[in-house]
Amino acid sequence: MNFTFGGLQQAAASVERLRNFRQRLITGKFPAGSDLNLTTLATDSSQRVREALNEDLNTAQAQAAIFDMVRVANAAIDSGEMKQNDVQPLLSALDQFDEIFGVLKDDDAAKMQRVADWAKSEGREKDISPELLEALRSNALSDEQVNQKIEQMKAARAAKNFSASDAIRAELTANGILIEQTKEGVRWRRK
Repeated sequence: MNFTFGGLQQAAASVERLRNFRQRLITGKFPAGSDLNLTTLATDSSQRVREALNEDLNTAQAQAAIFDMVRVANAAIDSGEMKQNDVQPLLSALDQFDEIFGVLKDDDAAKMQRVADWAKSEGREKDISPELLEALRSNALSDEQVNQKIEQMKAARAAKNFSASDAIRAELTANGILIEQTKEGVRWRRK
């Protein structure tokens, strides 16, 4: 394997894409029912992942299978075709993938903090990248604190106090929190 920072950034973007997809499934408001195409998609994707891993541990093919599923399912969500009973089979396929790759649990902050602590204990503080420092700053607020700030921001907007809403949003952005307005409502994630 050849390590490159570009490859690392691409891997981080892929992990973020999977996490965002999972979040969309969990928080989405879908109408009752199911779509046979999406249930089949989940089953076929699980099968493709298993076959790829059984074929000489072909991780590239396993990843291709899951990202194909994510692409099609995201399109279904965007077009309003996703139904309530489609969510669990897709989550199951995603969980099966994660049992092998272990990327969906967001324990990145703890890992990054351990790296920074190690660098400091070894007297290598100058070697800590600006990106790592930025990431650590984005974890200064707990999830609960971020959710409270978002509720305050929404309340300020509802009261037409746009300067207060913008100030809260700026505070969150300064702390490395990205706010997204979606048709399902406000969604946030860490940089």
